[in-house]
Amino acid sequence: MRILVVEDEPRLRELLSRNLTREGYQVEAVEDGFVGFERAKVSQFDLILLDVMLPTMSGLEICMRLKRLKNSTPILMLTARDSVDDRVAGLDAGADDYLVKPFAFVELAARLRALLRRKSEGETVLRVGDLSLDAARREATRGARTIELTAREFLLLEHLMKNAGRVLTRDQILAAVWPEDFDGSSNIVDTYVHYLRDKIDTKGKAPLIRTVRGVGYALGA
Repeated sequence: MRILVVEDEPRLRELLSRNLTREGYQVEAVEDGFVGFERAKVSQFDLILLDVMLPTMSGLEICMRLKRLKNSTPILMLTARDSVDDRVAGLDAGADDYLVKPFAFVELAARLRALLRRKSEGETVLRVGDLSLDAARREATRGARTIELTAREFLLLEHLMKNAGRVLTRDQILAAVWPEDFDGSSNIVDTYVHYLRDKIDTKGKAPLIRTVRGVGYALGA
């Protein structure tokens, strides 16, 4: 599970990153609102932890912009403001839950698990044509045939299917599927797309993965 933490207070950001990593999550943490919005826009996260008061772009603005882009990633908003009006403003902006600082990490962890369960129940199976991807079972099928995928191939296919019909650049795919500190070239994307094609676009099946010359890749029936 990948979590984006957008929090400008250094000690809290470090504490959240350390504790969430200890819980088994893959964490990316940023301190700037606009940077957080751009990361959420181009990369695939399972959940966003979002402070309200941020430099360059507020948490409320980030929420509203992501919802306008039809980004369905659950958002847990963190804030020191505890009035009813503030909580209503956060929820109306598109946040899925609201936690007032200071908070106990055990409560934060419980709220995260609840949001992730809700997301998993709503998005268990992705389908494009006769291709299906079951995120809960970590299983891919095309027609009646089960497709064996490595962990990285699974993440790549999941990202392509969640963005079915959209042309994704190599850099966008790299940012979404590979760790932030990956220091290889974007050619790795071509290599893994080739692996997927060999497993998905087999003889007798209409090709699903399309190369857009000079841009990147798109997946569609």
